[in-house]
Amino acid sequence: MSTDQLRAAFRDNATYQWKPPGGGLQGALTHDVIHGLDFTVPLNIDWGVPEDRIRSVLQAVTSPKSRKRFGVDLKDIQLQAVDIDWSYGSGIPVIGRAQDLILVVCDRKLTPGRQRGKRASDSCADPLIL
Repeated sequence: MSTDQLRAAFRDNATYQWKPPGGGLQGALTHDVIHGLDFTVPLNIDWGVPEDRIRSVLQAVTSPKSRKRFGVDLKDIQLQAVDIDWSYGSGIPVIGRAQDLILVVCDRKLTPGRQRGKRASDSCADPLIL
């Protein structure tokens, strides 16, 4: 799809109140933000998700239920956002934009330079620069 078609698709669905099973409106928002980032990040499209939505999604993806679903081990990891006042956990820092940290928690691979520190899915103890 072209950029204009993607924008139109987002606009056309902006008022649709889809709710994933068991997730309610926060689940729908989390779903849309994650999958929106799934295609904008690899294409290097700077899709700025508003801070209130980012905070809501961060709260959702760091919940015990979501962490279990995505299977990312955050033990001894501290996620630190550089663009908003937010962090989660303690240990080896993983530093990046809040929306990139969402993808880390969801076990997505980021393009080089989008985070600093250890990837949550890496098993080695040494921090990685990506």
